[in-house]
This record gives sequence, C-alpha cells and structure tokens, in this order.
Amino acid sequence: MTTAPGGLPRGFGWLMGAQFASALADNALLIVAIALLQAQGLQAWWAPLLKVGLIAAYVPLAPWVGPLADAHAKGRVMAVMNLVKLAGLLAMLAGLHPVLAMALVGLGAAGYAPAKYGLVTELVPAPLLVRANAWIEITVVGAALLGAGLGGWLVSAAWLGLAGSLQGSLAALLALYLLSSGLNAFIPDTGYRRAPARGGRQPSCRQFWAANLRLWRDAEGGLSLAATTIFWGVGATLQFAVLRWAQERLALPLDQAAYLQAAVAVGVVLGAWAAGRWVALRHAPRMLWAGVALGLLMPLLAQVQTVPLAAGLLLAVGAVGGAMVVPLNALLQHRGHQLLAAGSSIAVQGFNENLSVLAMLGVYALCLHQGLDIVSLLCGLGLLVAASLGGLLLRTRALQHGAVRTG
Repeated sequence: MTTAPGGLPRGFGWLMGAQFASALADNALLIVAIALLQAQGLQAWWAPLLKVGLIAAYVPLAPWVGPLADAHAKGRVMAVMNLVKLAGLLAMLAGLHPVLAMALVGLGAAGYAPAKYGLVTELVPAPLLVRANAWIEITVVGAALLGAGLGGWLVSAAWLGLAGSLQGSLAALLALYLLSSGLNAFIPDTGYRRAPARGGRQPSCRQFWAANLRLWRDAEGGLSLAATTIFWGVGATLQFAVLRWAQERLALPLDQAAYLQAAVAVGVVLGAWAAGRWVALRHAPRMLWAGVALGLLMPLLAQVQTVPLAAGLLLAVGAVGGAMVVPLNALLQHRGHQLLAAGSSIAVQGFNENLSVLAMLGVYALCLHQGLDIVSLLCGLGLLVAASLGGLLLRTRALQHGAVRTG
C-alpha cells in the first residue's frame, strides 16, 4: 500500500508535506527579512548575509547533526528542529537583528536536513531514488516558488495595510512552522538507529572527516558531490543576484522581483519532473551537460531589459538546473547510503554544499560592497559555472572511455 505518488513507499507523502510546509516558511521568511533590512536603511550587501546567517550552522555542526539524526526517529528530529526555527522567527519578531535571528533559524535547519534526506534513503529503495528525489525537488522548489510569492505578498502594500507592519508578516509565518511540526508526527519510524560514537568531541570530528574523505574519493560519490556543491553554491547566490538585478535592471520593487523568482522555480519543477521520468540512476553523470547550459544562460540573462524575456530565460535556467541536480543528488544519496550511514552521508553533503554557499555568498557580498555592477557579477558567475561543470563533464567522459578500453 502506498500513500505517495509514483508508487513510492507509504510515509513518503507525509515527508513531502512536512518539508514543504517548513521550506515554504523558510523562503517567505527570507523575503520578509530582506524587507526588514531595507526598512532599517541598511545597505544592499546586508541582504546576502541573511543567507549566510541561515546556513552558518551547517558547517561547524556537520560532524554532530548526522549522528544525531541516525540515533533517533528522524520524523521526531524534524519536528524538534522546526520548533528551533520557530524560536528564531519569534526572536526576529521581538526585535533581534534579522541576520542574528536567521542564524537561529539556521540552527534548526542544520539539524533538519540530515533527518529529512536520510529518511528518503531509508524509506525508498535504490531503483526509485531518482523518482523520489524528483518529487522532493519538486516540493522544495514548489515551496520556493510559493514562498517567494507569499513573502512578496507579506511585504506588499496590500498586506501591510492590513497587518500594519512587517512584524505582522512575521507573525503570519508562525502557523507554517507549527503545521510542519504537526505533519512530522505522521511520518513512520523506519526503526533504523545508529548509536552515536563515544569518546568525546575529537573522535566525532575525526570520524566525520574520514567519512568526508571517503565520499570524495569514491568515483561516483566524488563526482556527484562536486557537481551538487557547485550547483547549490551558485543557486544560493543567484537567488539574491536575481532580486538585485530585477530591481536595478528591470526597475521592479522587491515584491514584484520576488514574483519573478517564480520563473526559476517553475523551471526547476519541470526539469526535476523530466529527470525523474526519463533519467536512470546509472545515467546521472551524463546530466552534467545541463549544468554547463545553466552557466551559459546566465550571461544572456544579464543583458535582458524586459520582464517577459527575463521570465523566459529564468524558466530555462531553472529547467536545466533541475534536470542536472535531481539525478546527481540521487546518485550521491545512493553512494552515501552504501558507504556511510544515511544521516552521516547527508551531513557530509550538507557540509560541503553549505561551505560552497558561504564562500560564494561572501564573495558576492564583497563584490557588492566594492561597487561591482550586477550585470558583471551575473556574467562572471555564469562563466564560472559553465567552466567548472564542463571540466567535470570532460573528466567523466575521459574516465568512461578509459574504462571501456580497459574492459
């Protein structure tokens, strides 16, 4: 008996619903926090620091959040971490600086991710992982799509006329975190437990680094980890760059610029759906070409001056991104589950991907602080993506040809 689409196991639907509600609140909160910064008169380079605050906890906590998820029922871990996110929102509502409040939200997010993605590999057999990842990606991006729209509405004049202030916008998001925590109660316990390692802090760190190296040195694991690390670092930066570009190049206010982000989200949904339907797990490395296309589209986007054309190109950017990341993420989860425990492998993945996000957002904020124009930033970022993923694609083909000759 199944409760999820596509013949996926019972309980997967509850997982999708819970993570959708949580991600919807996260994405809407980011837009509201940007509006708070602008209302406080802070400069534009503060905006990417919100994301830095959100993911800062992922990197130092990576050695512990994976074992934590593996030692307990992952649905319960997700519910508790949602309450931590809610505490961050309440702190922002009470007047804490938005960047610091987002750092508290990030504490919850850091513990949430290994439990969520670890559950995918525990609930779903390997042949269905690409399909499961497609559905997860669709719900993640659907949450980004609706979250950007919800955030845009919560900072619009229409809503603020009712709520009176941005504090009212924050209060409206409390229900979403509570809803997500409630849905987690319906996720079945897979029964998987792995006791945390004894011996204190240093052995845990050593084991984490050993796991990190093991995944990087694996042929398929290292390839997929490199590709997803680049993708998520660029994706986080692009989220802010598109908002800035739409306000400067297309003269859109923040709420309408947030709506324009929806084109990227729709594209990712389409690309993820296509990958889940037509790309087998063993063919995942072939999809690196889509990442190269993503990079080459970004300099074209930077030159656009009309909203319809911008929406079309952003749709294409999202589609090729979704087509690449879903199969490679499934391959990474598959190899991680084979080499490591589910939660630990996701923690390793999160550590590398979020370190990339921190580095790229830091460079992006620095470039804005130094006055570099947004068009040059988008062009440079796109060419960097195309070159990096193109190099991985050539390396993959060379290894495949070598294996054929050897065989």
